[in-house]
Amino acid sequence: MEFNTLLNTRESVRNYEPDRPVPQDVMKRIIEAGRLAPSACNYQPYKFMVVSSQEVLQKVRACYKRPWFQDAPHILVIAGDRSRAWTRSYDTYNSIETDMAIAMTHIVLAAANEGVASCWVEAYDPAVLRSALNLGSETEVFGITPLGYSRDTAPRGKVKQRKSYNDIVEFI
Repeated sequence: MEFNTLLNTRESVRNYEPDRPVPQDVMKRIIEAGRLAPSACNYQPYKFMVVSSQEVLQKVRACYKRPWFQDAPHILVIAGDRSRAWTRSYDTYNSIETDMAIAMTHIVLAAANEGVASCWVEAYDPAVLRSALNLGSETEVFGITPLGYSRDTAPRGKVKQRKSYNDIVEFI
């Protein structure tokens, strides 16, 4: 898909076909986009966990109880280790959130390019998710997204509500 078309048509989907998993080759291309994302000093202080087994999905789904979330055949979790991220010497700013945000953005855009639906979720219960995935104390979960095919086959065609160009751009 042409990049500007992708940016204008990607949407957060909340309606998944539970019995239609994403083929492995498609999933690999989506995850590869995250792997190729830039990170500070190329440290890549994160890991992508693709949850597809019914046993683990059941545990992970408990972290966010919306009905539509329960139907997705896969849930991707991005988590990282702050001690492995680049830190700025002047003020100790740590790049982990920025690094993971870039990687997650690459993933949701790659998914849309493949015709795979996603919805970046932050309103999950981190304690439930940490327990479901047996994460150590050094691992921070940054975000999750279901991955699957939308039950809605036609694009919704909604115009994205964003601030105007002039409201957010300043040339100095």
